[in-house]
Amino acid sequence: MFKKLLAELFGTFWLVFGGCGSAVLAAAFPQLGIGFLGVSLAFGLTVVTMAYAVGHISGGHFNPAVTLGLFVGGRVPAKDVIPYIIAQVIGGIAAAAVLYLIASGHSGFDATTSGFASNGYGEHSPGGFSLQAAIIIEIVLTAFFLIVILGATDKNAPAGFAPLAIGLALALIHLISIPVTNTSVNPARSTAVALFQGTWALDQLWLFWLMPLIGGGIGGLIYRSLLQKKDSSIN
Repeated sequence: MFKKLLAELFGTFWLVFGGCGSAVLAAAFPQLGIGFLGVSLAFGLTVVTMAYAVGHISGGHFNPAVTLGLFVGGRVPAKDVIPYIIAQVIGGIAAAAVLYLIASGHSGFDATTSGFASNGYGEHSPGGFSLQAAIIIEIVLTAFFLIVILGATDKNAPAGFAPLAIGLALALIHLISIPVTNTSVNPARSTAVALFQGTWALDQLWLFWLMPLIGGGIGGLIYRSLLQKKDSSIN
């Protein structure tokens, strides 16, 4: 279990550092900024690379909503859920701390005013989208993320390609929803940067825990009930 938790911690660190780091450091870099497309690809690439690196150790969740969804989907025992989530949150916070130290090396940097890649709705949505829009998109996209994960990792799926499918799904999710909420679908990612933003991001953090967890549970239930062959569950 220790190695599993360490793998989840490192994997979530890489996801937050790579994904949020691309948003904070490179998205709007003068003249050569990578923009929404680059940030979306960065998040997807973090999952692909770490899923191949440590997925064989822990399953490569790197996300409390994924852990819950896999539990609901019958792939993860109940005893692993809380320890996995704790490890993921710690890994995310550690990554945000390192990113904060790096970003602070630039004159004029202020996490409070820049947002520090935090998730938000209403006036803090990149595109000014409402609370209702944020709720819907976080639930729907997290649910489909779990369906992709459960399908790609099913023992009847083509072997070896799951990390690619999952990483591409996360990139697509970001392409859709960065303008709406700056894309969460991951409470650990949202918590990590919100702690350093320190104001409105903490006030709105409840949504980016509750909605991804609901979406993850829905996705796990849909796959287990409607799509999964009977012999694919571990429970």
